[in-house]
Amino acid sequence: MHTPTDEQAHAADVFRAGHHLVLQAGAGTGKTSTLGLLAASTHRRGRYLAFNKSIAQDAAGRFPRTVLCKTAHATAFAAVGHRYTRRLNSPRQPAWKTGQALGITRPVRIGAHEIGPRALSHTVLRTVTRYCHSADRILTRHHVPRLRGLDTPGDHARLADEVMPFATKAWTDLHNPDQGVVRFEHDHYLKMWALTGPILEADFLFLDEAQDTNPVLEDVFTAQRGHAQLVMVGDSAQAIYGWRGARDVMTGFDATPLTLTRSFRFGPLIAEEANRWLTLADAPIRLTGSETIPTEIGSLDRPDAVLCRTNIGAMAEVMRLLSTGHRVALTRGGQQLAALALAARDLKNGRRTSHPELVLFASWGELQDYAAHDPAGRDLQPFVDLIDTYGPDAILTAVDQLADEQHADVTVSTAHTAKGREWSTVTIADDFPPPKDTDQHDDHGRPIPEPVSDTDARLAYVAVTRARHHLDLGGLSWINTHPTAPSEG
Repeated sequence: MHTPTDEQAHAADVFRAGHHLVLQAGAGTGKTSTLGLLAASTHRRGRYLAFNKSIAQDAAGRFPRTVLCKTAHATAFAAVGHRYTRRLNSPRQPAWKTGQALGITRPVRIGAHEIGPRALSHTVLRTVTRYCHSADRILTRHHVPRLRGLDTPGDHARLADEVMPFATKAWTDLHNPDQGVVRFEHDHYLKMWALTGPILEADFLFLDEAQDTNPVLEDVFTAQRGHAQLVMVGDSAQAIYGWRGARDVMTGFDATPLTLTRSFRFGPLIAEEANRWLTLADAPIRLTGSETIPTEIGSLDRPDAVLCRTNIGAMAEVMRLLSTGHRVALTRGGQQLAALALAARDLKNGRRTSHPELVLFASWGELQDYAAHDPAGRDLQPFVDLIDTYGPDAILTAVDQLADEQHADVTVSTAHTAKGREWSTVTIADDFPPPKDTDQHDDHGRPIPEPVSDTDARLAYVAVTRARHHLDLGGLSWINTHPTAPSEG
């Protein structure tokens, strides 16, 4: 490791003094090496809870053997989840079939609205998911999500009356390790583990990517305060998973607040670009680039990576690049996409498919409905959009032409998937739209756009900080003329 910066050395001093820490670590500021410095500064036993398996494996190779590195789900699986192996990864099933098995067979009328069995089934399963993401010990009425059209407190209370008995029945069903009608998922055993009040045997705990932590894990982590030193590390400005229940638990955590702001990834120009988005996101840090790293901002003809906002945008970019003769890699590969495209072709041709994810769907229309309306099918919506836009055969042709990253001219990724990655040269794709115009006009008669949302600013910050040497703003270039954006420098 390089000579520690003043910020890193100070973090090690505070850690050795035994204080709980919340460490705001900006993009490329040596977060993992700093944690390694902290771990190496003591002979005490530690645990490192990572966001995903690859990060945990990387940390295991860099930390002393006195630190156990695992994901939260792996920890929960070892304690509780292994009992449910038989039910994990069972075939997908439309919510209405699950609801039917739970006893949801008739519509209910609330005010002027009739809530059919399908909508009621969706709501029951969403209720259980919201409970599993929460720190709450008991499944209660406030976990019932609101439905459009049922906006008054009275209407929502009636909905909760209808949903709660079935949600309770679903949660009971999930506790049977051998069989049941509700699809068993990883978040279910994580919640079951959390409810046991687990004690993580360690002298200190590191929680990585804390900005993307669900309240259920936050509760387990903070409950260890009585016997372990807690170190929460992450970057509030990279909190981009709120749509799946995560929230930034770093803000407000009762600990000594420290920052890592010197980026070893890029020089001052990219740091300045990052700081524009950090300002818009109202983030607690600003970055300083390394003077020794040459960086440029401007157009690129042959970037190492193209970062897109959506999966649809990524596939469209893959097809565009392939058509111009490039060797293209897609992060996380195309095999899964190909298998799903083959399944989609079967469904579109009126045949059932043997794909384990889609085996229970009788038609493409049924899958479209599931992806659009079922909370359990949200992750399939980008795939459905891809197929509806390009057709399965075009997707299969493109996937066949993909290269692995080592042999590709260019890698295509979504900004979400690129989190934690870096490339020498990066272009931002065209699917990052500017804020919509309002009804108001400036002194020159031009429409005044809406402010940049926190969500969009954070995703843009993640995207622009993937580049080490050269950044092409591309689809984010609108920031240069947006009236609320801070100027460069």
